[in-house]
Amino acid sequence: METNLTIKASIVEAGCAMLAKGLVAGTWGNISVRSEGGVAITPSGSDYLTLTPSDIVTVDYNGITGEGQRVPSSEMPLHLAIYTARPDVGAIVHTHSIFASACAVARRSIPPLIEDLVQMTGGGVEVAEYALPGTKALAENTVKALGDRQAVLMANHGLVACGRTLKEAMLIVVLVEKAAEIYVHSQALGGPQVLSEQDIQIMRQFYLEHYQKRQGGISCG
Repeated sequence: METNLTIKASIVEAGCAMLAKGLVAGTWGNISVRSEGGVAITPSGSDYLTLTPSDIVTVDYNGITGEGQRVPSSEMPLHLAIYTARPDVGAIVHTHSIFASACAVARRSIPPLIEDLVQMTGGGVEVAEYALPGTKALAENTVKALGDRQAVLMANHGLVACGRTLKEAMLIVVLVEKAAEIYVHSQALGGPQVLSEQDIQIMRQFYLEHYQKRQGGISCG
């Protein structure tokens, strides 16, 4: 496992990239990565452009702070619930990107409509039942809707993407936003024709067995 300092530096870099790509505005959104003894997570209400590795907080799986003087993200319970339910998840990115959030507020799942999406997420992207931010109910609803996939929408809120690595989670965020935009635009053409469950499983397995190994879990296609 990477050192905590390396992990914290990668979170800072990802936060700046998330802001630059327009996936969040201001101080919203949050990022976490599994670290030694727990999780490294962005602090609450922090400007990504001025964030430093020392600002990143580490917590154990009970939410008790280890390293860092800042208050961890208010969505820490959500992150910890996902890590507890999904041992395969190594990083989580939460964004408020435009098209994914449009689907979230309409409470419309993103169907499995393009190949790169299903390769990375394992299918479409479901919408978790609404609950107030930072609550246990939100964490429970999100874990339930996420299931064994790599992304989930939170009703009237935004997107959560899970990866084995932070780079993979960041890529999933971008691919889900692209798929959401395609989905919205496809409505003007009569709606999307979705991929079959059999094809989804074939492509997901191909990614896991081949592309992920070739490209370090970073990209496919």
